[in-house]
Amino acid sequence: MDPRSTLKGLHPLEIKVLLRYAPGDELSSTKLIAELGYVEGQANQAQAWLVAKGLAAESGRSVRTVYELTALGRTWAESGTPEARIVDYLSERGPASMQAICADLGLPQKDAGSAFGRLSREGVLSMTADKLVAAVPGARSVRADSVAVLLQRAAAVEGGVLEDSSLSDAEREAMGDMAKKRGAADAAFRTADRETVTWTLTPEAAAVAEALREQGATGDEAGALTQEMLESGSWKGAAFRSYNIHSRPVRLMPGRRNPYVQFLESVKDKLASLGFEEFDGGLVETEFWNGDALFMPQFHSARDIHDVYYLAEPTRAKSIEEPYLSRVAETHENGGRTGSRGWRYTFDRDFTRRLVLRSQGTVLSARKLPTAAVPGKYFGIARCFRYDKVDATHLSDFYQTEGIVLGEDVSLRTLLGFLEMFAVEVAGAREVKYVPGYFPFTEPSVEVHVRHPVLGWFELGGAGIFRPEVTEPLGVTVPVLAWGIGIDRMALMALGLNDLRELFSYDIESVRLRRALVK
Repeated sequence: MDPRSTLKGLHPLEIKVLLRYAPGDELSSTKLIAELGYVEGQANQAQAWLVAKGLAAESGRSVRTVYELTALGRTWAESGTPEARIVDYLSERGPASMQAICADLGLPQKDAGSAFGRLSREGVLSMTADKLVAAVPGARSVRADSVAVLLQRAAAVEGGVLEDSSLSDAEREAMGDMAKKRGAADAAFRTADRETVTWTLTPEAAAVAEALREQGATGDEAGALTQEMLESGSWKGAAFRSYNIHSRPVRLMPGRRNPYVQFLESVKDKLASLGFEEFDGGLVETEFWNGDALFMPQFHSARDIHDVYYLAEPTRAKSIEEPYLSRVAETHENGGRTGSRGWRYTFDRDFTRRLVLRSQGTVLSARKLPTAAVPGKYFGIARCFRYDKVDATHLSDFYQTEGIVLGEDVSLRTLLGFLEMFAVEVAGAREVKYVPGYFPFTEPSVEVHVRHPVLGWFELGGAGIFRPEVTEPLGVTVPVLAWGIGIDRMALMALGLNDLRELFSYDIESVRLRRALVK
C-alpha cells in the first residue's frame, strides 16, 4: 500500500493518533481521552476509521461496571437524600410523627418509610413511646455519609458516571443499596456494563505517519473557514484540510410543505386571482341539498345506497329551509313555475331530510345560489364520499373543486374556457378533449378528458349550465355555469404521479422525494 495514497482520506482525529503513537502501543478510548483530549465519541470514531483503513487492529475487549447518576440522583445531590433531610429535620425540631415529616419535607410516604427503616437499623433514629420518630443524639450513619459523597462526586463529573473500580468497599456497599440495572426511575444510580476495546496501530501505520511528518501535517488543520477567522485574519497562516469533491454530500432533509397541500393552495390562489370568491360547507348534508335541490329525482340510480353513505345516528334533519323545500318539491312533481313538466312523481318530504355524507361538491353550489350575487363567481374545494372501487384513478373519498359563474352574458364558450384552464394551466395536461355528457342538473352538459402519460385518457370532471329546474326554485333567473372537477386527478397530472393513492401515502420517504409543484 502506498502510504501517500492514504493521506488525503485521513481525518484530523486519525492524524493525531498516528503522529502520537507507534505500532505496538496499547490504545483505548480512555487513553485517547486522557492524552489527546478527545471525547468518547471522537476516540471511538478515530479507532473505527483507522481499523477500516487497515492502519489499526483490535487487540482485546473487557467489560467494566459503571454507575450513572439518574434524574432522581441529581435531585438528591442538590437537596439531600431522604435520610439526611429527615435527620436534619429531627435534630432541629425534635421528635415528630411520620405524617408531619412527610408533609413538612414533601416526601412520599414510601421514601420516608424506607429511610426510617434503614436509619433505625443503624441506630440513628428511634421510635418514642408516643409513636414519634426521634433522632438518637450523637449517632451518625456511615452509609448515609458515603451516599452523600457518591452523589456529590457523580454530580461533579461530566455525564454523572462513576467507575466501579474507583469505589472503596464501603462506597461499593452503599452503591449497592441505591443502584439498579433496570427500571432505575426510583433509584439514584443506574448500573451499566461498558465494554472497553483495546487496539494497536499496524506496521503500515508507521509508514503513513512518516509521510504525514514529511508533509508537515499536525491534525490541527482547519476544516472550515469561519467568520471569526475572517474577522481576526487568522486564516492567513492557517493550514486547511483538503476535501474530496467527488465524495457524496450529506443528505439534507429541509422542512417542506406536503406537495398535495401545496397544490390545493395553488388552485385556491389561481381562482382567487381570477376574482372568484371561496365557499365551503359541512361534510354531512341532507338528501335535499345533496340531490333534490339539484333536480335529481329521488328514484335516480345514483342515489342508491351503494353510491351514498348514510348516517346511522341521527338519520334525519329536523327540517328543511323554506320556501326552498316547497319550491323544489313542486318542481320535481310538475315543474312548478319553470315551464318544465318535472319528474311526475310524488315528492317524499321525509326522504329529503335523510342525512348523508356529501357525495358531490355541487351541493355547495346549490347552497350558494340563494345568496349569490349577479354577476358573480364562486368556487370551493370539497371533500366528497362515494362508494367506489379503489384503484389508480378512483377513491372512496376524494376532493372536488366546485365552481359556479352567474351572469346574463355567460355561455358554453365561457365554460369551455374555464375547463381548458383547469386542464392545461392547473393540471398541466398536454392533450385535452371534450365529450358530451349527461347530468340531471345541467343542460347542455360536457365532460373534460385528459391524457395521462401512463394511465391514458381519463375523465377530469363534468360541467354544464344549470337547468332552470335547479336555479329558479332557489331564486336565480340568470344563466349559471357549473363544474365539478376531480382535483385529486388534477394533482395526479401536475405532480407527475401514476396512482391517486400516492397522494395520501403514509410513506414519509415518498412524500419527501416527491417533486414539488412547479408554478
